[in-house]
Amino acid sequence: MLLFGNLSIQMMIAVLLAVLMGMTIHEFAHNYIGYKMGDPVPARAGKLTLNPLVHINPLGFLMFALIGFGILGQAPIAAHRMRNPRWGFLAAVAAGPLSNLLLAAVAALILRVLGLREAEIFRAVFFGQVSGTLGMVALVLGQLVFWNVLLFVFNLLPVFPIDGWHIVLALLPPDLAYTWQKHAQTTNYILIGLILLSFLRIPGLNILGTLISQPTFTITRLLLGI
Repeated sequence: MLLFGNLSIQMMIAVLLAVLMGMTIHEFAHNYIGYKMGDPVPARAGKLTLNPLVHINPLGFLMFALIGFGILGQAPIAAHRMRNPRWGFLAAVAAGPLSNLLLAAVAALILRVLGLREAEIFRAVFFGQVSGTLGMVALVLGQLVFWNVLLFVFNLLPVFPIDGWHIVLALLPPDLAYTWQKHAQTTNYILIGLILLSFLRIPGLNILGTLISQPTFTITRLLLGI
């Protein structure tokens, strides 16, 4: 099903801008912290920039626009090139989703000081209903909040190759980490299965949607105070 099938042009643009900014910040954070942890490759690859064209995966971004899911970017960081392979890599991996949460918090703060009523913010964020210039600003900021919270939540899922899997790997003691690595492909199959189930739109079987939607809506409303 098309992601933008029932959305207005304004909402489509706001969502794409929000995801593009979120993806750029996410990949930049991975690369920048990885570089600070001793990995020279992000600098050599020209990844220490906020230029989205450097980070974007065009095919993945197109897939997102069409079906709502795609690999938006990738950071060339590796634990073995860092001064402290375990904790350095943990910091670099965690920086991605945390940067999305930070961007969402900043956008929410700006939105809350605009003086809009709670109902207006709610309609702009969740329904794309806006009026006037201030309403358009609220729409863009609201989508920045929502989609960056979603990126934060999604990237914490402990399935390979998502950031959450790598975070768990770094936190586990060596013996458990070895077992976790052995089952990486299994968790990848689980992720693929969950994605396929989400497209079927069968009530009760959209497990991925359930795992992501509730914390996303909760955190979004908490940040916006609505």
